Amino acid sequence: MREPNNFHDVVIVGGGLAGLTSAIHLSKFGIGVLVIEKNAYPKHKVCGEYISNEVLPYLNYLGVDPFIFGAKKIDKFLLSTKKNSIIETQLPLGGFGISRYTLDDALAKKAIANGITIIQDSVVNIQFLDDQFEIDTKSNLCFKAKIVIGAYGKRSAIDIKLDREFIKNDAPFLAVKTHMKGNFPEDLVALHNFKGGYCGLSKVEDGSINVCYITDFKSFKKYKDIEDFQKNVLCENPNLKEIFENSTDLFPQPLTISQISFADKSPVENHILMCGDTAGLIHPLCGNGMSMAIRSGQMVSQLIIRYFNGKIKSRSDLENSYKESWNKEFKKRLKVGRIVAALFKKYNFSEFMMLVLKSFPKLLPYIIKQTHGKPLKIDEF
Repeated sequence: MREPNNFHDVVIVGGGLAGLTSAIHLSKFGIGVLVIEKNAYPKHKVCGEYISNEVLPYLNYLGVDPFIFGAKKIDKFLLSTKKNSIIETQLPLGGFGISRYTLDDALAKKAIANGITIIQDSVVNIQFLDDQFEIDTKSNLCFKAKIVIGAYGKRSAIDIKLDREFIKNDAPFLAVKTHMKGNFPEDLVALHNFKGGYCGLSKVEDGSINVCYITDFKSFKKYKDIEDFQKNVLCENPNLKEIFENSTDLFPQPLTISQISFADKSPVENHILMCGDTAGLIHPLCGNGMSMAIRSGQMVSQLIIRYFNGKIKSRSDLENSYKESWNKEFKKRLKVGRIVAALFKKYNFSEFMMLVLKSFPKLLPYIIKQTHGKPLKIDEF
């Protein structure tokens, strides 16, 4: 990998889905990109690992076909409550299951093949001075760039430095993820409710079951550890009990992430264009966070290309265009996600919701559609 130059057209802080897709997209148009990512590839991440087919044509456009790596085709959805009330439906668009371990690594290799420099380091400060950015890293490197994309995830020390509004709010949620070996359909994504949260299940490329759940920290801290919480809370749902009692954990210990917030964020902060979870986090029960990250990477890339081509005349116009595009694409999805999550979290009301969903079979696919986008056409790339 070649050494990075000091100045770049675009510096991307964070090499996850949003960061890598935008890097690859920009490189196809000859724009110089540097990606700064704190972790080495490949690496497991706390994530539901189900992706809606809405972004599949775009991934193919970037030169990455998830099915080459064994992604599982998923077209069914199952929802259950603690009392074992179950409803199942076809997914309107369908999707696929692939681990972040595999997909992020594939995207990183594609980016490097496209001539993109990726350095492993942590960004400690970003300043905007004289119409350009200065980016300082933990390793005492300093880079300059015309554009900075923030794609560093849900929460970072950078957010505190930027004095972002959401960072001042409570972040009461905890997420846990593991992979398990057991019996589970390859074409299904399941969502199981338990007191204080919900757990998603789906298979990934190596045939293991991705088990990822979110709960409020207040509920979790009543128990001595993750195993105790799973045994006494998650396993009250018989569907989850069957999985945990009849499957083998493949991770030495589950991965966790805390201080998760679903508060509104601005897609532009101090002239930085925010992507993926850095711009907005949809509730995992909607099963669309990975697709949103990829889609936001595409959106910001398209606008940056227009900016460098002179079709967008000023930085202000670029920022306003991105805010408008981001809100148009995602604001409704996030709102619906928050409403559905709030209702689903209410234990007694969730049972009532199931009765309603069973009485009106078309309602569940309709709700799913409200948290997903439409497949993109090739001419939109």
